[in-house]
Amino acid sequence: MTGALSNIRVLDLSRVLAGPVCTQILGDLGADIIKVERPGEGDDTRKWGPPYLLDENGAPTSESAYYLSANRNKRSLAVDITTTEGQEIIHALLEKSDVMIENFKVGGLDKYGLGWTSIQKRHPHIICASITGFGHTGPLASEPGYDLMVQAMGGMMAITGEPGGQPMKIGVALSDVMTGLYATIGILAALNARKETGKGQHVDVALLDCTLAGLTNLAQYYLTSGTVAKRQGNAHATIVPYQAFEAADGWMVIAVGNDTQFKRLATALGHAEWADDERFARNQARVKHRDILVPMIESAMKTRSVESWVSLCRDIDVPAGPVNKMDQVFAMAQVDARAMNIEMNHPLSPTPIHLVGSPLKLSDTSVDYRLPPPICGEHTRDILQSLLQMDDADIQALMTRNIVDQH
Repeated sequence: MTGALSNIRVLDLSRVLAGPVCTQILGDLGADIIKVERPGEGDDTRKWGPPYLLDENGAPTSESAYYLSANRNKRSLAVDITTTEGQEIIHALLEKSDVMIENFKVGGLDKYGLGWTSIQKRHPHIICASITGFGHTGPLASEPGYDLMVQAMGGMMAITGEPGGQPMKIGVALSDVMTGLYATIGILAALNARKETGKGQHVDVALLDCTLAGLTNLAQYYLTSGTVAKRQGNAHATIVPYQAFEAADGWMVIAVGNDTQFKRLATALGHAEWADDERFARNQARVKHRDILVPMIESAMKTRSVESWVSLCRDIDVPAGPVNKMDQVFAMAQVDARAMNIEMNHPLSPTPIHLVGSPLKLSDTSVDYRLPPPICGEHTRDILQSLLQMDDADIQALMTRNIVDQH
C-alpha cells in the first residue's frame, strides 16, 4: 500500500519551521520531498541547540533536536542556488516535480531566476507555495517576519497571559506551525485544481494572516461587538468553569461545557446547592459571577489529589484532565496507543532516535516513516544521478567547484 501522496514530488527550498512542518506532513503522506540546502550550512535550525543528537561516544552531533522535529521523510540536496549552474539544477528538478515551497523574503528568489514569475513562465505545471511574514501584497510585504513578531502584531500575545500581567507568547512557535498547516492545505487544494486545469498556481501564505485566522472566536468577538478581548489566563471568556485549578498535589483543568455538567460537578464538589443558585445555574450567570464562583471551586479543589479529581470527573462525565509535563505526556498509555512516539534509525546515532509521530491516521493510505531527518547533502549524488541522469564525472566537477556538496 502506497501513501496518499506517493505520486507527488516537492522541491523544498524552505527552512526553519513553517515550511519544514508543511513538507514533513506531505512527506509523511508519501510525497517525495527534496530538501534544498546551502552547501556546508544547511537549514538554520541544524545549529539551534542544545539539545543535539548524540553520537556513539555521547558527543553532540551537528543535528539539533529542533531540526529533527520537522524534517523526516526528506532527501537533502546541497546546492548553491546563487550560481548559474545551481539554478539550472533547480530548474531541471522542477521539470520533474509538482510543487515548490519557499520562505524567502518577497522578491528574494527573483535575483536567482527562481521567483514565481519566472517559475510560472518556465514551468506552468508547478504549484509554488510561498511562506512569508506578511504575504506578497500590502505595505509590510517587504518586511521580514518571525514567529514572535507575528504573535505580537497579530493579536495573539495580547490575549495570552494572566489578567493584568504582561502580554505572553505561546510556549511553542504556534504562528509558524499554523502557517505550515495552512500551506499544506493550500498545496493540496492547488494540486486538486490542477487536475481540472492542468496549470499550477501560486499559494501565498503569510504568518500574520494565519495567526489572525487562528484567533477564531476571539477575533470574531471584536468584529461582532467592537470589544477588545482581554487576557483571561487559563480561564475562558464566555464559559465558566473552564480553566485550570490547583488540587492538593498539582494542577488540572476542568472544562464544563453546559449547565448539566456543572450540576454534576457541583454535586461532586459537595455543593449541590450551587446548581440551584440563580447566580450559577446557567452559564451566562456563571460568567457574570465568576469572581464569586471560581474562588469557591478553588477552595474545594484543594481537598483532593489531581488523580482523585480526574477519576471522579470521568465517572460523572465532566471533562477534566491533569496538566502534564512532557515526561508525563509521553508516559501516557493513550499517547503510546496512538503511536505518537516513533523510532527511526539515524546514521549519526548508535541507537534508534525517537520522534513525535504523525497525528494523521488514514485507514487505507497510512503515513509511512521512510527516512530519518537527513544530514545536509546526504542525498545529493543519488538525486542528481536518479532524477537528472548525471554521471559521476559531472557530479564530481560540480563538487570541485562547490556548486553541490555530498555529505
